[in-house]
Amino acid sequence: MTDLAELFEIAAAENSSHQKIQIRCCTAAGCMSSGSLAVKEQLEAEIKAKNLGDRLEVVPVGCMKLCGFAPLVDVSENTCFQEVTPAVAADIVNAALGEQPSPALELCDRQAPFFALQKPIVLENSGKIDPERIEAYIARGGYRQLHQVLEDMTPTEVVAEITQSGLRGRGGGGYPTGLKWATVAKMPGDQKYIICNADEGDPGAFMDRAVLESDPHRILEGMAIAGYAVGANHGYIYIRAEYPLAIARLEKAIKQAKSKGLLGSQIFNCPFNFTIDIRIGAGAFVCGEETALIASIEGKRGTPKPRPPYPAQSGLWGHPTLINNVETYANIVPIIREGADWFSSIGTEKSKGTKVFALTGKVKNNGLIEVPMGTPVRQIVEQMGGGIPDGGTVKSVQTGGPSGGCIPAAFLDTPIEYDSLLKLGTMMGSGGMIVMDESTSMVDVAKFYMEFCQCESCGKCIPCRAGTVQMSGLLSKLLKGEAEPQDIELLESLCYMVKEASLCGLGQSAPNPILSTLRYFRPEYEALLGRSHR
Repeated sequence: MTDLAELFEIAAAENSSHQKIQIRCCTAAGCMSSGSLAVKEQLEAEIKAKNLGDRLEVVPVGCMKLCGFAPLVDVSENTCFQEVTPAVAADIVNAALGEQPSPALELCDRQAPFFALQKPIVLENSGKIDPERIEAYIARGGYRQLHQVLEDMTPTEVVAEITQSGLRGRGGGGYPTGLKWATVAKMPGDQKYIICNADEGDPGAFMDRAVLESDPHRILEGMAIAGYAVGANHGYIYIRAEYPLAIARLEKAIKQAKSKGLLGSQIFNCPFNFTIDIRIGAGAFVCGEETALIASIEGKRGTPKPRPPYPAQSGLWGHPTLINNVETYANIVPIIREGADWFSSIGTEKSKGTKVFALTGKVKNNGLIEVPMGTPVRQIVEQMGGGIPDGGTVKSVQTGGPSGGCIPAAFLDTPIEYDSLLKLGTMMGSGGMIVMDESTSMVDVAKFYMEFCQCESCGKCIPCRAGTVQMSGLLSKLLKGEAEPQDIELLESLCYMVKEASLCGLGQSAPNPILSTLRYFRPEYEALLGRSHR
């Protein structure tokens, strides 16, 4: 059974074993698809061929954030190379040994705004540790906060700390995390459950996947702390099958934590038991909605149910259930470690802490960023993202995925926070941020998201099942130049009907991309009317 002293011993042993110069190579899914595994293998072969194993080691790490320039390889805190190929492995080895970098290597500027303006809290271990070794996580202070709450805090004190921090759910709705925890904690009954919603399905979003691939133990520790706080002894991670690497690393992390006594019975010799299982979803977008997710875990068809009762009252198999997403759980450990006041000092009055975004689209620097709440959209797009390639102009920034909307260029100075985005007709969502330039048709954008929602609708309620089909048809009619003025009015009225009458969040938010583009880019819709109606 692991105790605190043993954690320190593991950390000391891990740190002493890393006296060699480390060459950190990204092995997240995005980098591996760009060839990083071949780079890693060639680096290892080069070290072996030159008998440098006593001086150098290749460390496979998680996401290194600048995904658009993958594969990335770090040889020191300040020296990183981008778009690496196996052919330059020898040059990287020489650079790690202190030689002047070869002209064949393309330096990645770690002082550039993309990196310098980030504030890593959720991503503090990302790209720094081997995600498949629990010892690497423990060496960075892992599982000490779980020990802290079990030894020094009551469940009520843990809930109070999370409440005081001001953390809001990072899955999209922004519901106060502490309030949700408090609701589950006060519910009667001996059986309660914890669920991590890792069913990330927004087009262009890969935040949760990157966290799970880079720092899986952070999620396990956050869930265990949550379980102690609300009185649950069993947790589930619901993750889509499209994330095989994340699944594999979670499975390994759970096995390692069990072997160290950090999951299971009497954790840290306390009367607290907590286990975690994985449930793999088939990729239905609607299963991101909590009641549909619960149905899927129970082995039923993933369709939503009317609320109340809420899962906090009656969730998995009728028991009180706490559901938070990956990024929410990833914030728990630093809040306990640094304190609620520290966390609440970051961000804005109503949106505390940081937010992780997947920055993609027509922007120079695509990748994963973590910024304080309140950061202006312009700073993210133009400074961190580097703006539009080839000197183009930003036309719009889409946030919130199929549930969100489009922010026009005139509002790029809007701060990233829950309320300010809602006022613009969009939302934070789980963290997708897609940049569009002047060549983008906003009606095409609306059509893309409506087709997505139409395909992903579970069909349980008529407003969503039939409404998404009709809205998609009207958009197609517009794009073919066959629409009349009343079709735009009909489209808008359908949006409000579907928004108000749908059963769950999928249907209620499906019209958002249309409504936001109608609000800010209506002339583009009118320009598509049949010639006789222009």
